[in-house]
Amino acid sequence: MRVLVTGGAGFIGSHVVEHFSKENEVIVVDNLIRDELLGKQVGNKLYNWSYLKNLKNVNLRKCDIRNFNELKENSVDVDIIIHTAAQVAVTTSLKDPRMDFEINALGTLNALEVARLNDAIFLVCSTNKVYGENVNKIPLIEKETRYEYADEKYKDGIPEEFSVDLTGHSPYGCSKLVADIYTQDYSYTYGLKTGVFRMSCIYGERQFGVEDQGWVAWFVIATTFKKPITIYGDGKQVRDLLYVKDLVRAFEKFINSNIKHEVFNMGGGKENAYSLLEVLSIIKKVSNLSTKIEHADWRPADQKVYISNINKARKLLNWYPEISVEEGIKRLYDWVINNKSAFN
Repeated sequence: MRVLVTGGAGFIGSHVVEHFSKENEVIVVDNLIRDELLGKQVGNKLYNWSYLKNLKNVNLRKCDIRNFNELKENSVDVDIIIHTAAQVAVTTSLKDPRMDFEINALGTLNALEVARLNDAIFLVCSTNKVYGENVNKIPLIEKETRYEYADEKYKDGIPEEFSVDLTGHSPYGCSKLVADIYTQDYSYTYGLKTGVFRMSCIYGERQFGVEDQGWVAWFVIATTFKKPITIYGDGKQVRDLLYVKDLVRAFEKFINSNIKHEVFNMGGGKENAYSLLEVLSIIKKVSNLSTKIEHADWRPADQKVYISNINKARKLLNWYPEISVEEGIKRLYDWVINNKSAFN
């Protein structure tokens, strides 16, 4: 099989490439501008690109998904497209909504057109941000270290049927929702096999997290290098965490399934849901280091609690997270410690 991975030099993309290159030819396209998008650089921006150079069956190509002809030329005869390329920060989308739209919406349309021309299987990395502020309308219970949903209806988390309408999304949430819906439509209209994965907090090795994106990795990196982190609000906000290799297993299970099209909420689920304060406690346990913490006001539209209901993925893909949050954070911390030079 010939697999195209967009954004392959990114965190998730690099793990997708590593996994699928074991038995397939993998074409990697990336424009290598993450630091420009975020307006900051944490670590060696070519680290993952250089890492992938050492893998067999991998063909690296510098390419911008916003340029359809360029993408098409680099995607001849592909069987599978795993679309991980994106503008990933809400803050960046607020500063430059046009660029956010061109990458997330137009870039996805270009990738879908390449899939249509090749009759390729198409997977897209969507986000829980498509649900916008509707999530904040669910009543909460405040406990000592976290908030929890008060409504029993959401005891297993947010299901895929949860409304994406009549809510504030942020430009990032809007552009990712466009990508999400277009991917669905290309199955309905053109008959492609498509999978939409609305991801919660994915973390793991080779994640150069910053405050605006990749917060678990940022907490680990900041703790390791004795940099302060800012907690917006009280730190009791909760997310479900999913180790990156568990995510890639879900991709593979969907590709190998008989499912023509599906939307999956993809995270660690209620068993792997932790507050910021609780994650900091795990980092301290794993690293034996204390984190320097500063506090600031709540950020607009921040979801106080988001937990993915992963029952559909369990049922249809026979998939579930295998790596605990403590084990996953330990692996992430060990990678940071063993690659300190990459953060200079």
